[in-house]
Amino acid sequence: MEIEVAKSYGFCFGVKRAIKIAEENPGSSTLGPLIHNNMEIERLKRDFNVSLATTLDDVASGEATVIRTHGIPKEDLKRLKEKGGRVIDATCPFVTKPQQIVEQMSDEGYDILIFGDVNHPEIKGVMSYASGSVYAVLSVDEIAKLHLKERVALVAQTTRKIEEYNKIINYLVPRHKEVRVFNTICNATFENQDAARELAQRADIMIVVGGKQSSNTKQLYSICKSFCEDSHHIESEEELQKGWFESKRLCGITAGASTPEWIIERVIGKIREFKV
Repeated sequence: MEIEVAKSYGFCFGVKRAIKIAEENPGSSTLGPLIHNNMEIERLKRDFNVSLATTLDDVASGEATVIRTHGIPKEDLKRLKEKGGRVIDATCPFVTKPQQIVEQMSDEGYDILIFGDVNHPEIKGVMSYASGSVYAVLSVDEIAKLHLKERVALVAQTTRKIEEYNKIINYLVPRHKEVRVFNTICNATFENQDAARELAQRADIMIVVGGKQSSNTKQLYSICKSFCEDSHHIESEEELQKGWFESKRLCGITAGASTPEWIIERVIGKIREFKV
């Protein structure tokens, strides 16, 4: 069986930057998981003594704290600074941008609409920058239930599918006098999704490597599954089953933006051990 890795996969710019920042600040803590990959968080704890503070109450006064890639709510940032410790911002610049847009558009009187999961930490942070009405939605049906003003500003979670974002845009434009649309989907997301789509159309089996809580990894899995029915989302090589690969000719592999290369290499090595 041949193994082929997608042309674009794995660590994005924002995650690489955050990991580097954490490694350069040993002994610090992160407010919330730095990235959505438990194995990498464990490595940072083991090798650099970077601990995890689940809530603000877990952050000791005067402690150096790294803000995760997904960012944190505006009020939490204020409270963190009040604790007197050094605040090290590892928020991905692609996440900072919609925060700034939401703050500006909200101040100018627009209703804010965010295409994303209201329970995702990135979206919680972005919503906190609105001074007026703000809504997070995942579908046109959800928008239909809202009472939006004539002026609407629209941003997207950085890891959403562009096809789904276009549906939201096409619904809003004919129904409002002014719709300000901002493309806040990350370029790395586009590239990884396009590469996964191309490979999944040729592969007999697709292995998608990444955290089970990672939004962009779940999006990759959804894309792969739509083109290759035999697709599997795993976090590590321990989840692989030899039976998956029997009678397969081409195994495609892709990985989410929070998946380090060392995990991907372990997955490939384990598949090769099966000798199918």
